[in-house]
Amino acid sequence: MQLSDAARQTRPDITLAVCRGACRLMRQSGRAVLRELPLPDGRRADIMAIGGNGELTIVEVKSSIEDWRVDQKWPDYLAWCDLLYFAVPVDFPQALIAEEVGLIVADAYGGDILRHPPRRPVAAARRKSLLIDCARLSAERLARLEDPEFVDFL
Repeated sequence: MQLSDAARQTRPDITLAVCRGACRLMRQSGRAVLRELPLPDGRRADIMAIGGNGELTIVEVKSSIEDWRVDQKWPDYLAWCDLLYFAVPVDFPQALIAEEVGLIVADAYGGDILRHPPRRPVAAARRKSLLIDCARLSAERLARLEDPEFVDFL
């Protein structure tokens, strides 16, 4: 008996696939995406998506029930975005996701929004600070791709 490709996927494979699909969904909706964004409170957003009007959306990726259970810090993300979603694989038990956040189901090819979250506007000063952080991190990542041999002596 052979296992299907889906049954052989490891948790990192599932996380990567869900993340890719959620990023594609955000980009299709006109948002720019930045993965693995460190937040000022020490947390790290899996995906920060920025709308053309500066709207900040965080998407947290959960690949399994275990991943969900060990990571109950999601209320901390509410202070850093206008919209908060969880992105999960198709077979994830959706009833576990709190009603006060959005829900995305995704795979490696795309995703669907099953539930939109309420909009909780970020204060203007915090928005400006986060947008600057996103711009600086994005520019630095691009520079490192263009010049991977650069050594910073500071």
